[in-house]
Amino acid sequence: MDILAINCGSSSLKYQLFDWEKKEVIAKGLVERVTIGGSFIVHEVPGREKYRKEFDCPNHTVAIDLVTKTLLDPEVGVLKDINQIAAVGHRVVHGGEKFTCSVRIDDSVLKAAREVAHLAPLHNPPNIAGIEAAQSVLPNVPHVAIFDTAFHQTMPEEAYIYPLPYEWYEKHGVRRYGFHGTSHLYVSKRAAVMLGKPAKECNIITMHIGNGVSHTAIKNGVSVDTSMGLTPLEGAVMGTRCGDIDPAIPVFIMQLENLSAKDVDNILNKKSGIIGITKRFTDRRDVKANAEQGDHLCQLAMKIEGYRLKKYIGSYMAVLGRLDAVVFTAGVGERGAEIRELALENLEHMGIILDKERNNAACKGKEAVITTDASPVKVFVIPTNEELVLTEDVAAILNGTYTDHMNFEYSFASDYICK
Repeated sequence: MDILAINCGSSSLKYQLFDWEKKEVIAKGLVERVTIGGSFIVHEVPGREKYRKEFDCPNHTVAIDLVTKTLLDPEVGVLKDINQIAAVGHRVVHGGEKFTCSVRIDDSVLKAAREVAHLAPLHNPPNIAGIEAAQSVLPNVPHVAIFDTAFHQTMPEEAYIYPLPYEWYEKHGVRRYGFHGTSHLYVSKRAAVMLGKPAKECNIITMHIGNGVSHTAIKNGVSVDTSMGLTPLEGAVMGTRCGDIDPAIPVFIMQLENLSAKDVDNILNKKSGIIGITKRFTDRRDVKANAEQGDHLCQLAMKIEGYRLKKYIGSYMAVLGRLDAVVFTAGVGERGAEIRELALENLEHMGIILDKERNNAACKGKEAVITTDASPVKVFVIPTNEELVLTEDVAAILNGTYTDHMNFEYSFASDYICK
């Protein structure tokens, strides 16, 4: 049974084709810079050289079409017939309170995802576009939605209820939901393996740092707090999102600049964060390169991001009490040695002793320890694999063995797939 996992982000599309019987990846890839120009696909097949092709993808429907054509390509593809794909798993960012676990997609699921799209305006629309595009190519196979918000349904009320009129929660569902759930789930399970302990005995802080950024406090294997809230806007500094700010600022600026609520929402989601500070960059590689050239705003952006990361580590250590490990993951978390160092420096008194040589070497897409052997708290760099979570949920739903994210025993919580 071949399962295709599709993960449509705001400006990217990751995919992975998995042979469930053989428990191996047949092909995987990434379409980058979707909607923002200069897009391209990087396609990988085990035992072959990477294939890269420049191709303009103004939207995610075009990106899906590019993926399927690449999989079927007689020279670089791995499929002779698109019908070899038995099922498709889709990442969906926001499920509101309607979805606490993965589900098979039907019209009601798509309708519900659209109803909460305003809570994740950069993600639910491309997620839905990816589903509809894949359904048009593969109309006769099951499609399954895996929700980012599901992993965080274990948070206690004191963590997810805001100090706002309680009627807002009752009438409108205003609460903390959290996101990047599949990533936090995956790396926390892998961290438990690296610690040599059952996941249910581990206290871990997971730090997903890409264009979108979120952190999660995981106690005894389950999420008890997370940085993103009602929408993915809350929390850390991100590529284009502001994260935590004084809530009076939007109203203040609306009055001064004569802006509408929609105008300000667009600025906070798409023109703030790293691009807001630097005025021109979202990609941390561009920020780093220009910071090294002496660009003050790029230097400032890096310092702000590192400072905010450090604050979250400290606050989540207070929440967890005992801490076993911190995990960095996603594009910047996996490859941004400088950002990791800014976040971890001078935390020796909290039991985190960074090994700078290990940290600088841990940028090659492999699992790594970046603290010293004597560090009481371990810090790991773990490449995330949200697509594998999608694949396992799809297979379990088709086989009738799936319960939920908390009780299902994931195969990747062993070494067979990650050596």
